Amino acid sequence: MSKTTYRIYVIELTKKVFTENAKFRTANPQFNGVLECLYVGMTSKTPKERFVQHKTGYRNKKGYKLSSNIVQKYGSYLRPSLYNHIDPLTSRAEALKMEEQLALELRRQRYAVWYN
Repeated sequence: MSKTTYRIYVIELTKKVFTENAKFRTANPQFNGVLECLYVGMTSKTPKERFVQHKTGYRNKKGYKLSSNIVQKYGSYLRPSLYNHIDPLTSRAEALKMEEQLALELRRQRYAVWYN
């Protein structure tokens, strides 16, 4: 049995998310409107598969929604140049930590970022 690996991914969001979503705006006081709005996530699938799940409002077998409303509404495309340098991780805990680290680093660079 192969061990699950987790990947970090970044999706570019339309800038409408900043004007239309108050929670997103509040989470990103550093944003100056120059760079892009982004979503950072982690997945055991490929980033492309996960992006499709977000855009289609994916639910698991129990009916729980496993996609982000923000990505479903505002997601444009994957930004591999912002995550390809991160190797796959072997634990969910490591992946969650890396997801947060990348999101906060991108915020420091003045992107507007949403992550879970």
